Amino acid sequence: MISDLQQLVDAFGSRFERSVAIDDAHLRLLAYNGHTGEVDDMRVHSIMHREVPPALAHYLATRETARATGLFTVTPNPGIGLTVERIGMPIRYNGALLGYVWLVASDGPVPARTAEALGETAQQAALILHRDSLAAEVSMSHARELIRDLMSDGERLRTQAIDALIEEGHAVAGPVVALVAVVGDAHPEPLSERYRLAMDLAVDHTRRRLPPSRALTLTRPDHALLLTSWPRTRAESIAAHVAELADVLRTKLAAELGPDQEAQTWVGVGGSRPRLSEARDSYREAMSAADVARVTGALGQVAAYPQLGVYALLAQMTPEELAAGIHPGLRRLLISCPGNEVLVQTLRVYLDHAGDAQRAAAALHIHRSTLYQRLRRVEELTGLDLTSGDDRLAAHLGLKMTQLASPLPAEGGALGEVE
Repeated sequence: MISDLQQLVDAFGSRFERSVAIDDAHLRLLAYNGHTGEVDDMRVHSIMHREVPPALAHYLATRETARATGLFTVTPNPGIGLTVERIGMPIRYNGALLGYVWLVASDGPVPARTAEALGETAQQAALILHRDSLAAEVSMSHARELIRDLMSDGERLRTQAIDALIEEGHAVAGPVVALVAVVGDAHPEPLSERYRLAMDLAVDHTRRRLPPSRALTLTRPDHALLLTSWPRTRAESIAAHVAELADVLRTKLAAELGPDQEAQTWVGVGGSRPRLSEARDSYREAMSAADVARVTGALGQVAAYPQLGVYALLAQMTPEELAAGIHPGLRRLLISCPGNEVLVQTLRVYLDHAGDAQRAAAALHIHRSTLYQRLRRVEELTGLDLTSGDDRLAAHLGLKMTQLASPLPAEGGALGEVE
């Protein structure tokens, strides 16, 4: 596709001695030629990054360029680096917007003959984009089926998927790392169309930062997977590159959902595996990391499985196993009346600060004497001795287990307030 579009751009540019560019509908640069006149910062940015910055995308949206049916102009906006007027022609197939052909006004006015040729170029670009979008969709649909097989429990199915992915050019052999994006509260129901579209756009945007065959994507009912491959790359470099991709994925997902949902986006990163046949293990770790980050709120919005610490062990347990392992006294405190929430929070902050009363009191914005009073009450209600290292460990682990097992079922029915 790119070579066909490049031929269109080169032919038009040579014929009319103009700078030409073709973007897709998401304003990602697909083809361009050399400059013949004045250019601005926005033109340089689009060439360097292969897409326009959000500020220009927003500006074009306000100009309703997506509704254009013929030649239109985009007036300069120096505040966002657009100092040269743009002349655009939409690329449409059966009315659907597939992209734009762009000229710059610094090359001179656009007479009727040039405008007519620009329209013909847009029509040819539409045929190319439509043809290749169909082929790409068939190919990607098959690739998604193979990725599902790659993550399945059947060893034979996984082996067949690996062979097909490599043979068809979707993947290359080498170390792999999985990234998983999740949004909203943890729940078993499928996500809304808005969330799924945001995840689709986010993983596709991040995938494009890697060369072809180095990244595979799959959007599931409640999360999105980005499987990355790193042939001939050192372990420390893989970790750095993956961390950067995770930030890009989380940032793009938050941008697609808007400021009101930014805090409800998480990305989990699995450990590196030496072979594609072990991608499922990295995928499961990425899922665990994302879930732990979402449930606990203690690890930030990007969490890597190798850095989960004790949470990595706890994440391998079922909610029932977690609930059963909580100290009985702490369990009574947790599932009794809501008034004990202050005591639970005090205990959590105290233990998170390694038993440092001064730091814990400062974090809770209370006097140390108040802290001590609350801790004595916790000891009375739970039977724990907070001067004992074993009891502190049991309490601290129990609180972390509670986050992953919540909500806790009551033992023997609902309990009343613990006296």
